Amino acid sequence: MSDSELPTRDVARALVFDPAGRLLLIEYEALRPIDPDKPDARGFWFMPGGGLEPGETHEEACRRELSEEIGVADVELGPLVAVCDGPFHLFRKPRYARERYFVVRLPSDVIDTRRLAETEDNPVRGTRWWCLDALAASAERVEPAGLAILAQQIVTGDVPGTPVRLNWRNA
Repeated sequence: MSDSELPTRDVARALVFDPAGRLLLIEYEALRPIDPDKPDARGFWFMPGGGLEPGETHEEACRRELSEEIGVADVELGPLVAVCDGPFHLFRKPRYARERYFVVRLPSDVIDTRRLAETEDNPVRGTRWWCLDALAASAERVEPAGLAILAQQIVTGDVPGTPVRLNWRNA
């Protein structure tokens, strides 16, 4: 299937921060090698969130997904800080993803991921609170490109007034 034939999926995700300024990411397993030179390297890190259901706004979808995936309900959504549009092939069902990213600051680092795996297409390997310096220095696959830089900017109080455009890493 060519990129122009991919189904479009509207998605809402969150940059979820704990009080220490760490960013929560979920590790998924790609069903095909991400890098042909490293066939066993299939893990990639992504923000919590997911597709909009019929009639849902991005904000409603983001709140629902955070409740389903990390067990936090009634979160206060911060601003829309980034968008990422384009073909994405790392999930089981390739798609043209139109993603919108909101800021969420949790009062603690306590989350509940018991329901996470049942809602996902790809195998979930786990979750991790990332210190932003470690995230920026990591060689692990983090999607989309530029996420670590954006997270560092937000934590220092420099929240973009208009959404930043991020891009997939040849996904």
